[in-house]
Amino acid sequence: MTTHLVPRISRKHEHFVFGVIQSGLTAGIASGVANGHLIKEGTFVLNWIGSWLTSWAVMVPVVLFAAPAIRRIVTSMTYD
Repeated sequence: MTTHLVPRISRKHEHFVFGVIQSGLTAGIASGVANGHLIKEGTFVLNWIGSWLTSWAVMVPVVLFAAPAIRRIVTSMTYD
């Protein structure tokens, strides 16, 4: 019996898992950059978390709906 630290998700949901992780990472980095000026004031972490959660909530559906179209565009622009 194999145990995993991270729950296993069916590969048929791979698109959604990718979208959630990718949008979370992107939102985290972007909100960190946007709030970087607050480091000196000591309010960076609190503001960053709020900005990140808001950004992530907006970006998850954008990524989930945009990714298939972006993949098709990239496929049409590239070759083997």
